[in-house]
Amino acid sequence: MGLLEANQDTMPRAAHPLSLGEIVENGLCIGCGLCRSIATPDAIEMVMTPEGRERPVARQALDRPTLMRINAVCPGTRIAGPPPARSGETTLMDTVWGPVERLVLGRAGDPSVRFIGSGGGVLTALGQFLLSSGRVKFVLHVAASHSQPMRSETRLSFDAASMLEGAGSRYGPAATLVDFGDILDRGEPFALIAKPCDITAVRNLARLDPRVDEYMRYALAFVCGGASDLSKSEQVLQRFGLAEDELALFRHRGHGNPGLNRIETRDGRAFELSYRQLWEDEDKWMIQPRCKICPDAIGQVADIAVSDAWLNGGPAVEDEALNGIIVRTRRGLELFDAAVETGALEIKRETGIAEISELQSHQVRKRRAVWARLKGMAIAGKPVPFVTDLALGDCALQNSLAENLAEGRGARDRAHRGRLGEPPAAPRKSRTVQSC
Repeated sequence: MGLLEANQDTMPRAAHPLSLGEIVENGLCIGCGLCRSIATPDAIEMVMTPEGRERPVARQALDRPTLMRINAVCPGTRIAGPPPARSGETTLMDTVWGPVERLVLGRAGDPSVRFIGSGGGVLTALGQFLLSSGRVKFVLHVAASHSQPMRSETRLSFDAASMLEGAGSRYGPAATLVDFGDILDRGEPFALIAKPCDITAVRNLARLDPRVDEYMRYALAFVCGGASDLSKSEQVLQRFGLAEDELALFRHRGHGNPGLNRIETRDGRAFELSYRQLWEDEDKWMIQPRCKICPDAIGQVADIAVSDAWLNGGPAVEDEALNGIIVRTRRGLELFDAAVETGALEIKRETGIAEISELQSHQVRKRRAVWARLKGMAIAGKPVPFVTDLALGDCALQNSLAENLAEGRGARDRAHRGRLGEPPAAPRKSRTVQSC
């Protein structure tokens, strides 16, 4: 990390903040929508692009203070891990996995929650517990759109039933933070369940807006394998000869671990794919560019991060309902203990870094690779995020020199060929665009 940061002088970035277009076209945008919330809807519009990504488009020239603020909070330009002071207070600080207060395999206590939810239903159960216990007024999360069920939309849940309705993984673009300013304006305690990069964005905003720490009582993350384009789901429709406007249901997974990708049409037809069938062709995963250089897909700045825990090494068949639960903060530990005590969560057994690294080996490989990938991009003359407190250099030291050179050269070459960037953001012209 030190080498990377030593070569990333923040003064030029401060003097010349990246424009919205530069953030998008250099592959740094993840489509969280926080920039729109900062600049107001009149200044920035979120559009669904031809590639199947939600991206911001400036409706008018953005003034310098607005661009400075966007650059300060965007999870594509600034990615900060847990502050160093916190490491001295944490039970364990692992080079790859970061701060750990508790590490267990567990699940929702309610059998229906763990069946409907993805994996073991832990995030749904925690959201329900936060609401029923009165710790928060509402939970901000993402759920399937009622009007366009293949797409995801921001949702505020005020009760357990709403949380359960939004259960299950969503593979595709989601502008989780598009109305975050309005959320803060409510002046009510809430929890956020989101991708690690979304939580990074909100933690960045907390440095500028004290209301974040005042009202966001808990931040819960799922360990993320990458956000896919909407085009990935559209490929599934093409497989069955369906159009999006025919859909009544598009469930990526859930109703089991991992459960089936299930599609239902308005006229009563149903189609299913197994999880392995959905993801069998790695060339068609369509993961967004920002995900390929993500230094924190494991939610180090969340209070609790929750992962899949397929004991078979992958979901060849339906597995036991189970999640890996990484408790990262003292606040998260108090929440976890209370949820276990009331039966909202149940523990199967304690686990450790060695086992979670085996269950999530792809996350270990990525953490070790990101330092070199960012160096390669920088050598290619591309802007890279300013990364702090995520031990990227130490992770890279776990590789051989040959491995780091291969990652760096590969990223440099892909950057030169434009494969780590994307076209200028523009709305689709021939398809229905979801309003944000």
